[in-house]
Amino acid sequence: MDINAAMSQFFDEQGKINVPEQLTLSGMCEMLYTMAQMEGATEETLIRYWDFSQSREGQVHEITRAQVNTRIKAVCVRLQQVAQPGDRVAILANNSPEYLYAFLGAMYAKMVPVPLYDPNEPGHTGHLSAVLGSSEPTVVLTNKQSAAAVRKHFASTPAAERPRVLTVDALPDSLADEWVNPMMAIMADPSLAPKSSDEAFLQYTSGSTRTPAGVILTHKSIVTNVLQIFSAANLQSPMRLATWLPLHHDMGIILAAFVVLLGVPFELMSPRDFIQDPARWVRQMSKRNDEENLYTVVPNFAMELAARYANPEDVAELKDLDLSRVDGVINGSEPVSKAAVDKFMELFGNYGLKREAMRPSYGLAEATLLVTTPHIGERPVTRWLDRDALAAGTAEIVEADGENAVPLMSVGQVCAPQVLAIVDTETGQELEDGNVGEIWVHGDNMAAGYLNREEETKETFRNELPEGKRLAENSRAYGAPEDNWMRTGDLAVIVDENVFITGRLKDLIIVAGRNHYPQDIEATAEEATKQIAPGVLAAFSISTDDVEGLVIIAERDPVADESGDAQAIDAVRAAVTKKHGVQPADVRIIGVGEIPRSSAHKIARRVAAKAYNEGVFN
Repeated sequence: MDINAAMSQFFDEQGKINVPEQLTLSGMCEMLYTMAQMEGATEETLIRYWDFSQSREGQVHEITRAQVNTRIKAVCVRLQQVAQPGDRVAILANNSPEYLYAFLGAMYAKMVPVPLYDPNEPGHTGHLSAVLGSSEPTVVLTNKQSAAAVRKHFASTPAAERPRVLTVDALPDSLADEWVNPMMAIMADPSLAPKSSDEAFLQYTSGSTRTPAGVILTHKSIVTNVLQIFSAANLQSPMRLATWLPLHHDMGIILAAFVVLLGVPFELMSPRDFIQDPARWVRQMSKRNDEENLYTVVPNFAMELAARYANPEDVAELKDLDLSRVDGVINGSEPVSKAAVDKFMELFGNYGLKREAMRPSYGLAEATLLVTTPHIGERPVTRWLDRDALAAGTAEIVEADGENAVPLMSVGQVCAPQVLAIVDTETGQELEDGNVGEIWVHGDNMAAGYLNREEETKETFRNELPEGKRLAENSRAYGAPEDNWMRTGDLAVIVDENVFITGRLKDLIIVAGRNHYPQDIEATAEEATKQIAPGVLAAFSISTDDVEGLVIIAERDPVADESGDAQAIDAVRAAVTKKHGVQPADVRIIGVGEIPRSSAHKIARRVAAKAYNEGVFN
């Protein structure tokens, strides 16, 4: 199938996105599958699922597009037998093909999937209980690998209050024979037609910055954002995707679901299998033929791990590595580090990886997925900004070797027709380029709001940027409506048409009246000693006797000995004091795996601060 042709039908003559009123993800999936059937392309392999549970080398399971469609319809039919349209369906399973069958099967059944994770995931029991309590699912979908943990999780819940648990890979294919195309009913009664504004799925925030909130994503918001990404990133066909992203995370599930819809072949494995051996991911990016274009999407820490533990000189499986067909390494989900990108390129550039394939990007669940990605000029782009000027709210470009220089990596430009403006957090006034402010965005890709949180929905999604608050000239909000602007809570500055994220508004550290960005301090601490594991540390502020103090918590490098902690702490103190003009109130080095992370594996600064105040690190 010509994917570009399939996607082009949703753009008008002016290049604007036009999502039909009755288009849903399930309808789009079935439409594209029918087109593939007519072309005789449904017996081609769609999913290559890598299972490393039995051996280090792993076993690959190849699944055709026809088999995937059958499994989706089997789930749909079973759900229709036990639940009602509009019911919420929680998915509690590991990264697996069954997860995708469950997600799309629920949509086919006109129900609302809630992507979660295997209850065996350590450290997230509280988050899982909170999300299940908020979403109130009627049914839980799991697979054989996760079923025991799911039943154990609900064992203490009274029988009458438990959701029904269905094991996806225990459902027979024959159920799919009972699937009835909803178009038949719609033709008989047009009032049954779905709407693109209907709720598609409920994406819960990771809880790294607050109590998890259910983000309501509609079919229109998802399709719109995918079309924005497809256009901005200039994705090339034929393409293949390699992913290990957690499927309960917005970036993982939307990416995987859409390649299933489009029939794009992809490699799938679990985050744990990647972390245990990053070479597995690198191997999947190696060239298969001269026509394909390989894409992958990862958080920043993945490049740190791959550069450290997947050197082809040390890994026999990578001896013939060829990354010349990689067209996009999209780096998002957490702050993008120049150091991580440079280490990755320094190593894998020797094996055909082009620097322009590196695509640092920015997004959040409230905007469905992606807000910015590089799509004009060079990529990736780095600018060195003066630390003091940045703390004062302005961008002053300086030489890279300057003592006060802070390297920031561009996350590209807004994915049009989405609109992005930088706004003063106190006055609500749009700021000129070169000034630090909060990112506000507007577009049909915005979520509908938060589940049962009217006040938060209003504060986040219902903001106004009227004419009087916009720049008189060169306004980036020009032509966009005045209402329904979404506040991201992220700070950024635009320089030379590039967006540079400077930090989260709630993470900003203010000591002695000066602003400090935690990732800047974390970078200094990491550079000061090899005792600290790269990318596994958190800087935050605490209040003591009405005075703000800086605290740094870092995990010890796996190869470092505990005896070196004291010297490393002294080195971190000295480096941070000299470079940032603030003396840390406390620096602690803790064991591997002890720093709190969100359910999406992000470093959770506010959770770390809470744990510190509760004496967890004593």
